[in-house]
Amino acid sequence: MSTDSKLRVLIVGASIAGPAAAYWFAKAGADVTIIERFTQLRTNGQNVDIRTVGVTVMRKMAGMETAVRAKTVPMAGINFVDTNGRPFATIRATGNPDQQSLVSEYEIGRGDLSQILFDLTKHTKNIRYVFGEQLSSIQQPENNGPVTATFTNGILPPQDFDLIVACDGATSRTRALALNCPVREHMHPLNSWAAWFTIPSSALPNNKSPHGQSYSAPGGRFLALGPDPNHPSSTRITLMTFHPPTAPPSASVMTPFRQAQSQGNTALKQYIHDHFHDAGWQTAAIVQAMLASPSSSSSDRDDGDNFYATEIAQVKTPCLFQGRVVFVGDAGYAPGPTGAGTSLALAGAYVLAGEVGVKHQGDLGGGLRGYEAVMRPVVGELQQVSGLVRGVLAPQTRWGLGVRNWVLWFVCWARVVEVVQRFVVPVFGKREEGGLPEYEWAA
Repeated sequence: MSTDSKLRVLIVGASIAGPAAAYWFAKAGADVTIIERFTQLRTNGQNVDIRTVGVTVMRKMAGMETAVRAKTVPMAGINFVDTNGRPFATIRATGNPDQQSLVSEYEIGRGDLSQILFDLTKHTKNIRYVFGEQLSSIQQPENNGPVTATFTNGILPPQDFDLIVACDGATSRTRALALNCPVREHMHPLNSWAAWFTIPSSALPNNKSPHGQSYSAPGGRFLALGPDPNHPSSTRITLMTFHPPTAPPSASVMTPFRQAQSQGNTALKQYIHDHFHDAGWQTAAIVQAMLASPSSSSSDRDDGDNFYATEIAQVKTPCLFQGRVVFVGDAGYAPGPTGAGTSLALAGAYVLAGEVGVKHQGDLGGGLRGYEAVMRPVVGELQQVSGLVRGVLAPQTRWGLGVRNWVLWFVCWARVVEVVQRFVVPVFGKREEGGLPEYEWAA
């Protein structure tokens, strides 16, 4: 600890997990610095859901639920459509945020949620945001004293912190520095990738449905589209590809995507266009509109053209901390395609600050071990990916697609969809009020 006994915390990453952790550490009385490698808050990106433990934490943060509801995506349900655009099954919202369906009661743009969390913390006196700065090195002394951090861009001088919190995503550079390994060392590929972007609604003149729409094509190709609450003249698009799970999780199936990604967004968009243009329904028009949008040569996830594509993977580390560096959100436990990433980030931020700053105050090691003990079962449950997820979203063959369509029709017709969903994806389960510890915050 520092000499004035106030915990000095450096948080790396200002998306969701980072500001959430800052909120709770500040309530515990810590002195918090957040660095973000981009020069401003990133306010674009894909839709995310808040479910189960994420809802529990959100309701503990003053004003957050109201702010989220004001920005949620207005969607009463999702139509599954065939190649002619005819709906054959519909999954509707439950209307119950404590027992959500595939249609979340709290679906929100990642950038909108990031802005909400930033607004909740930006004026807090013991939280300092530093944009345009990156961590370049970490020195942890053998006596387990404070960590010395040095920075890349010179905005911050080298300085000591009692704790460094990695909230910089699945390819966390902070995790790599702490564990002395490549950024992908603890990423477990799932032979899948996804892209999110918006297109003008005028590109889809026949799309008049008030519901979101979902379409699958042979070859493990999946498409979803829905309204953009911030831009009524735009439509949000999700494209995903699931390669066969029996294929080796190696460069053999993912090499084309990775090569295109390394060449920047223009090449990546062209690769996605070529992969989807013959999938049927409205995919040709959608990927053509994607190509027509402005594109940056950067391969970074947010570069101003509202396009983001990434490999889908899970992060599984041997421990959720190394010395005085601790991993939160996707940096420690990216869940893959389960839809639980945001909820795990909110829960992890709350539990870490509660264990370190409240329950084990003055005993940093005990707090970090407490964080690991509380979060491991939560992570284990919400990282579960049933093989049915691939089968439901993206069958590989026309025969498999026909079977999937019939099963979906029957499940929706028989009105047992909510029961089935809870067995397929744990994050669709009932929110348990006592699922996380309660902490007596200092402020």
